[in-house]
Amino acid sequence: MRNYRVILSIAKTHLLSKFRQTLIAALGVTFGIGSYITLVSFMTGLNQMLDELILNQTPHIHIYNEIEPTAEQPVTLFQDLKNGFNVVHSVKPKLSQKKIHNAEPLMKFLNTDERIRGAIPQIKTQVFYIAGSIELGGNLSGVEILKEEELFNLGDYIVKGSASDLHNTSNGIILGAGLADKLALEIGDRVQITTVKGDIFPLKIVGIYQSGIIEIDNVQSFTNLKTVQNILGEPGNYITDINVKLYDIEDAVPISRFIEEQFGLTAIDVKTANAQFETGTTVRNLITYAVSITLLIVAGFGIYNILNMLIYEKMNDIAILKATGFSGRDVQLIFMSQALIIGFLGGILGLLLGYGISLLISHTPFETEALPTVETYPVNFDLSFYVMGICFAMLFTFLAGYLPSRKAKRIDPVRIITGI
Repeated sequence: MRNYRVILSIAKTHLLSKFRQTLIAALGVTFGIGSYITLVSFMTGLNQMLDELILNQTPHIHIYNEIEPTAEQPVTLFQDLKNGFNVVHSVKPKLSQKKIHNAEPLMKFLNTDERIRGAIPQIKTQVFYIAGSIELGGNLSGVEILKEEELFNLGDYIVKGSASDLHNTSNGIILGAGLADKLALEIGDRVQITTVKGDIFPLKIVGIYQSGIIEIDNVQSFTNLKTVQNILGEPGNYITDINVKLYDIEDAVPISRFIEEQFGLTAIDVKTANAQFETGTTVRNLITYAVSITLLIVAGFGIYNILNMLIYEKMNDIAILKATGFSGRDVQLIFMSQALIIGFLGGILGLLLGYGISLLISHTPFETEALPTVETYPVNFDLSFYVMGICFAMLFTFLAGYLPSRKAKRIDPVRIITGI
């Protein structure tokens, strides 16, 4: 029966007798794990920030009427050409309304679905912004601003003014930061809105909106739903878009398909709308994990080399242990114990080092006009990273100690003692 206390005592004695080598091996694991924790925490935190920057403002399902060519052309209705191969050139889009028919009953139906957090209306139209002699084209969105703030965090991107200011002002507008700079306008100023029909409406600026995406900030503005209906001369039931927020983003695809099949509308789910962005996030995560694991493998090679050298230096000790009754298995356990002790101590120190650096990064100020909602560098303190870190440390140190320990197990004590 093996005496594990004696085996651990011998392993401890070997480690302390070569304290400098032990320290170097442990520091290799420490810096490997510390670098892994720091890198993966920062990179995944950055990815989360970018995801939130896009997804916070993006509906999980966007419902609207798609303008598309007529599927049935007159030539297909002519019976004599029914079995022929017909080619139609310069097919024009069919005349259709942007308005969603029966939008209010549809929203009531969607809001009864337990998977849906909220379905809210929106009106999108193209306008010109006029201030003095300056005239800029852009997009005007009519919204229920308080619901937009609740479901899509719109209030987080209003850098001046507030959502309630727009809600309480019937002729108010929240102007994109890029537009405000180009038109040299501030809160309290008035901007004139010109529709494609040529009608002009003055609106009071009650807020400045900054998404962090320049292309959006240069064209986008928001006003109340009824204000846009009045500008366009449309009735109170005129709605061009419905934005849906879900409790679980994974339900976006099946619900969007159901809406298209059931109501004959175009429903774009968030995964389809941001497919390229999600691909970029996946690639960045793969690179992060690949680099992190490489660091751990390098640390493992360091432990392997140190234990290999330790075995050569401890040949006489190994021979004496075997001569006094220790089996090859016992000797192997002694050296495996050394590797695991180095891995455990180095891993714990690495976790503390990684957490400390990550905490320091998370408190470092990060101020940029492009990201008004971000005040410090993003860091993800996910507990799973630390669990994976210590598991990796133990795994790689186990593998690094296994081969040298097998060599120690097979040493013939007679040959060592006799010097043959």
